[in-house]
Amino acid sequence: MDQKKYLTCNVLYREIQGRQAGILFPALLSVLFLICALPFIPWVSLTNISALFSALSITSEAAQNLYVSYNVVNLLSFVYYSEQGFLGLYAMILLLLDVAAIYFHVMNIYRFARYQKGVHGNLDLYAAGRLSMEFEMIVTAGTIGFAAYGNAKAGMKGFATSPLVYFLFLLALVSYLAIKVIEREERIRYHEHGLLKELRKNWVLFLMLVPMFIYFLINSYLPMLGIYLAFTNFNFRDGVWASPFVGLQNFQYLIKADLFKLIRNTVLYNVVFIGVGNVLQILFAILVSQVPKKWFKKTSQTFLFMPYFVSFVILQVLVYNMFEYQYGVINNIVTSLGGSRIDFYNTPSYWPVLITIFYLWKNIGYGMVVYLATIMGIDGELYDAAKVDGANAFQQIWYITLPQIKPTFIILLLYALGSIMKGQFELFYQLVGTNGVLYNVTDIFDTYVYRIALTQPLSIGLGTAAGLFQSLFGFVVVMVTNFLVKRKNEEYALF
Repeated sequence: MDQKKYLTCNVLYREIQGRQAGILFPALLSVLFLICALPFIPWVSLTNISALFSALSITSEAAQNLYVSYNVVNLLSFVYYSEQGFLGLYAMILLLLDVAAIYFHVMNIYRFARYQKGVHGNLDLYAAGRLSMEFEMIVTAGTIGFAAYGNAKAGMKGFATSPLVYFLFLLALVSYLAIKVIEREERIRYHEHGLLKELRKNWVLFLMLVPMFIYFLINSYLPMLGIYLAFTNFNFRDGVWASPFVGLQNFQYLIKADLFKLIRNTVLYNVVFIGVGNVLQILFAILVSQVPKKWFKKTSQTFLFMPYFVSFVILQVLVYNMFEYQYGVINNIVTSLGGSRIDFYNTPSYWPVLITIFYLWKNIGYGMVVYLATIMGIDGELYDAAKVDGANAFQQIWYITLPQIKPTFIILLLYALGSIMKGQFELFYQLVGTNGVLYNVTDIFDTYVYRIALTQPLSIGLGTAAGLFQSLFGFVVVMVTNFLVKRKNEEYALF
């Protein structure tokens, strides 16, 4: 055994309180990093304050709310009170990375506390420690970069990074390298190879993933930077990244405005759409599957599927001609029978039912195809065995068809719940338009965001805040629902 390996075994593999040093030290460092992440621990300090405030045009009123030093956690407060929008995006990304680092530190400590050696040794524990150290290095390096960026923008040395940040970076780096050393020997012991070896082994497969990675990077991940607009008061003079940072002001406006009504309308409509829609789709899929005549089955599928291709603009024309007060078909029929005209477009109570009916009319056929494909894939021997046992058609549906399509239903339900705060914009906008009389029962988040973002000047931040709230709401609903499904039956969960 050479000297290097001897030192590795004696230092990193030495047991302390029943734990190997290579496992214990990263966990202890995670505790230290969590303490240093507290808001009162200074990471960035203001120097040459008078000259800095003059260079950044910070008023005396704003200066009263500023501190001499900041942590990553409260760095955005400096951006908010100093009105230095150009620092906002950097500070927000730094805060998100710090939150991620805190999460991984907590998980590292948690896994260490519940330490149990697995079939692959301590590799899972090493991975948790390595990940926490990687994020700590990113956060500390980013903090150093923040001070340098601020100084460059101010044209002077006005921001100084605390020596503590450099010390924390070195600690994270040393711990990361130590984990890599001890992890390498653990991988050799359990015949596990790392990412680089996997890349060399399957480089062709990874190369085939590059176009997909580029596509999602351009179309999905880079646009996420636009979320920052939800925390700004956007104006075209300062641009996207330098507009005044206003914190949660846009969200406060949403809460004070129509947030409860928007949540109520959007969620209730989607609950009805998802619940009634899936039940009717399953019902029609079962009915079509039971039809013995092939020509009739194909014809039924075609007629049920056709409304899905009807444009919402054409649907709006049809609905208007049916329910218009003076010349609408419905009112002409009512008056011809001796009744009084019904003012549909000034009576909100009709529209929840009408919108639901037209949504189901357009989407039942499309959703039915998925369930019908699942039913067609059920093994016919199950039905043959049921017939031998004397089961009738209803019993076959109840005990065979419905249990077999249950996984499909749960997966589609989870996907649908992710958009529970996103309404059918085209449906609502085309049927209702800008009829303010009906807003109380028909206004959903999508139509509200459209109005404030495109029909009112300089409301981009408010519209982005509403969209961000939609996404976060859907994310929480999916995570909670998936957790409940996983506890009941892990095979039905998305992840």
